[in-house]
Amino acid sequence: MFSLTNKVAIVTGASSGIGRATARLFAEQGASVVLAARRHDELESLAAEIAEDGGQARALAGNVRDEAYAKALVELATGAFGGLDIAFNNAAIVGAMGPVSDLSVENWRDTLETNLTGAFLGAKYQVPALVERGGGSLIFTSTFVGHTVGMPGMTAYAASKAGLIGLTQVLAAEYGPKGIRVNALLPGGTDTPSATFKTPEQRGFVEGLHALKRVAQPEEIAQSALYLASDASSFTTGAALFADGGVSINRT
Repeated sequence: MFSLTNKVAIVTGASSGIGRATARLFAEQGASVVLAARRHDELESLAAEIAEDGGQARALAGNVRDEAYAKALVELATGAFGGLDIAFNNAAIVGAMGPVSDLSVENWRDTLETNLTGAFLGAKYQVPALVERGGGSLIFTSTFVGHTVGMPGMTAYAASKAGLIGLTQVLAAEYGPKGIRVNALLPGGTDTPSATFKTPEQRGFVEGLHALKRVAQPEEIAQSALYLASDASSFTTGAALFADGGVSINRT
């Protein structure tokens, strides 16, 4: 049920963290993977690792805010592997943090353009390729922040990630008749290079917010992405799927 044999996937934000772990897992499950992120060397290293393990991957560095890049990723998937079945739009930034009165318009736009507009541009070119394939799975990485929990100082991040849930719901309704499932994945705190906890004290605080009293490893979130990408979730669409360690329900 979780096999991705003969599937083709795009994974953005693949150079580290959740994206990297997911790209590796997709390849292990049989998918041919197009790796996307800004850092060329990290993508090429990951592609080489996947090849060494017997998988197939192509890397293309760029910025998800660039419409031409979104188009190029789909063209690479179809040109190198014959089509597109799965798109995991995962690239994101935390962006500037602080009180809304101190947030510049430039910082606001930077976060929204990367997290929300970047996902929109991805979907704009991914959806026609998925339709041509007869359907598939489109996944966005959202978060509990701004959905079930308001975290002070994270105005732009919360707004951008909440917007992804709205995008998910509309696309799920719009393209369900064409066989495309669209879902949002909502991780909790995850031990990645971009994590906001930088000291043991900060990490302890974040861990304590979760019902499981720990943060996730990227590989754990990748497993949830695999569920949404695979036929195991064949009747799941328009969902905001929590993989948040209980942070949304915890009050202890």
